[in-house]
Amino acid sequence: MSPHPYAFLAVFAAAAVAFPVALLGVARLWFRFIQPAKPGDVKNAVYECGLAPTGDSWIQFKAHYYLYAILFLIFDVELLFLLPFAVAFTALPAGALLAMLVFILLLAEGLVWAWHRGHLEWK
Repeated sequence: MSPHPYAFLAVFAAAAVAFPVALLGVARLWFRFIQPAKPGDVKNAVYECGLAPTGDSWIQFKAHYYLYAILFLIFDVELLFLLPFAVAFTALPAGALLAMLVFILLLAEGLVWAWHRGHLEWK
């Protein structure tokens, strides 16, 4: 009698589900029966970098720095896509050139959009 061709996959999937579920069950049992609950003022206090929190936590946060970082990453990652194209440029067909031109035009459109919206001006 030959085994079913997908029997190995079924056993593998069952082990892949059973192993994390068993570990979560052990962690739950450990939490419930072995670890004692110790709530208190010190344990429930806010902890930030080892210092006692001072002042109000609601501050005005400038997200412009993150916007500059995201725009930099977008146009920096562009080079990762352009480098293999530039290395194999002579061996590629015309369709690859057209696809890369569309890619560069989309990036240029994003640059013009960001410039038009004023996201590239340092404030």
